[in-house]
Amino acid sequence: MHYLVGDVQGCAEAFERLLSEIDFSPSRDRLVVLGDLVNRGPASLAVLRRLAGFGDAATCLLGNHDLHLLAVAHGVRPLHRSDTFGDVLDAPDRDAWVDWLRRQHLAHLEDGWLCVHAGVVPQWDTAQTLALAAEVQALLCGPELGAFLAVMYGNEPSHWSDTLVGADRWRFVINTLTRIRFCTADGRLDFKTKEGAAAAPPGHRPWFDLPGRRTAGQPMAFGHWSTLGLIERDDLLAIDTGCVWGGALTAVRVDGGRRQVVQVACPQAQRPGA
Repeated sequence: MHYLVGDVQGCAEAFERLLSEIDFSPSRDRLVVLGDLVNRGPASLAVLRRLAGFGDAATCLLGNHDLHLLAVAHGVRPLHRSDTFGDVLDAPDRDAWVDWLRRQHLAHLEDGWLCVHAGVVPQWDTAQTLALAAEVQALLCGPELGAFLAVMYGNEPSHWSDTLVGADRWRFVINTLTRIRFCTADGRLDFKTKEGAAAAPPGHRPWFDLPGRRTAGQPMAFGHWSTLGLIERDDLLAIDTGCVWGGALTAVRVDGGRRQVVQVACPQAQRPGA
């Protein structure tokens, strides 16, 4: 059985209950976690230990919070007031966990589902999405990780072009795969609006509702956008259901054309604006 799981964000207790609810067995089943493994919840290290223990039975995507942990660990970003991954940074085997985290994925194809943390721009098809993700993953796994993390942040360029090179290209790929919510038809990103789909800025739509999107028809699953709630369409799954905010942690079984949604309720670990 193959399951996709939304943003865990250090909520280890809820994650354990979800694993029990789906009767997950690493010898039989597969798990794809759609990013934001850590932060905001109370037990980031426990989540990493559990996922790493599954070996090849679990595929983990990197979300914006996971990249933030890497940046803090390498001294290129400060801790935020709301960060709660100190258990990882203070662990005696911290370096091993930072190394494990940077070797995770930015995009993955599972049972015909293109899995990303946040989304894609309309100009990318499935093959290009996977290729661009692999390009940046190679940098994250490479010897110059610290230098890359130092140029990873920023909102520019805000518009995709196949001519982008170097840090501008990699930054745009990271921003799209881990931060996108609203976008224009020509691929311009908005980073300010975090509310639900109805709050789209003028000229923008949720990335998955843009006409002419080249991944249209490709089943896609993503997290990141908790204010959307659960979206379950034939070729679209939005499964960040706000576990860390007191919502639910969601898993969806997708193997063999099945669609089974399993959720567990979560205690509130963070309050908006805290």
